[in-house]
Amino acid sequence: MAEKDLKAILSKLQYTDDAKVVQQITEQTRQVQERMAGIKHKLVVMSGKGGVGKSMTTVNLGLALARLGHKVGVLDVDLNGPCVPRMLGMHGQTLTITPEGAIPPVGPLGIKVGSMDFFLQAASPLRWKGPMDLSPVWLGVMEMNVIREFLADIIWGDLDYLLADLPPGAAADKPPVMAGFIPDLAGAIVVTTPSEVASDVVRKSVTYARDMGIRVLGMVENMSRYRCPSCGAEHELFEGDTEAMCEALDVPLLGRIPFDRTLARTFDKGMPLLDEAYPTLQRYREIAERVHALLDYKKVLAEKL
Repeated sequence: MAEKDLKAILSKLQYTDDAKVVQQITEQTRQVQERMAGIKHKLVVMSGKGGVGKSMTTVNLGLALARLGHKVGVLDVDLNGPCVPRMLGMHGQTLTITPEGAIPPVGPLGIKVGSMDFFLQAASPLRWKGPMDLSPVWLGVMEMNVIREFLADIIWGDLDYLLADLPPGAAADKPPVMAGFIPDLAGAIVVTTPSEVASDVVRKSVTYARDMGIRVLGMVENMSRYRCPSCGAEHELFEGDTEAMCEALDVPLLGRIPFDRTLARTFDKGMPLLDEAYPTLQRYREIAERVHALLDYKKVLAEKL
């Protein structure tokens, strides 16, 4: 939101800006631009529906990009249910506060992570205090302020990729807000399962993101099949046609990831599987290569124009 737009809203409400809201937001916006200046590609990972494995996809995509030699950061934007640090075995770590800003802890393969989990004690929920009896809109306002402060305060340094793991059901507000916060947002990666229920929600998510001016880079079909931990054979889990949906929406299908019990258990215990020869991790690598190729092609095309 531009400063002039905020001033116009405040003037219509006939309230004085005693708290210097405009000044604070303007300063935070300037700081965000400075923090983001050293990041080549900024992406949001969204699903529109919970339970599709979005965070698992974000973490493994980040690890795959790191294995390809890229410098990677992950921003865990799920304020009420942050899980990225636990998946990466970083639960209990903290941000290092300096006069210049907050330095994020570094996880496996050099991935930098920013998450609300670093501020919470074990099993402690995030409680928002405010005039909720007057309007639930304040909840969204406070959440957005926290996200803006995350982006403004964390010293990411030079990165090739910053992946923002959005909360589930984020199609209604988080993607357009993140697009407004992050300068030069490269686009969104959408995660779904082959189930018809998830597909219906994802269609709306893609349409809404595009309406908000967010480029949808492609779709990842998670839990596409079940991978037997004993023999490695794969079996169908859901009935659906993600490929047909991608064709209808004109969105690339970046790849299919099977439900892998071995992989799920290691990340659930905070012991991420890093063996790049593991079959499922090879699929994440293929997706990471496709994402990089798409962004590299966009960059080359822009330079030619």
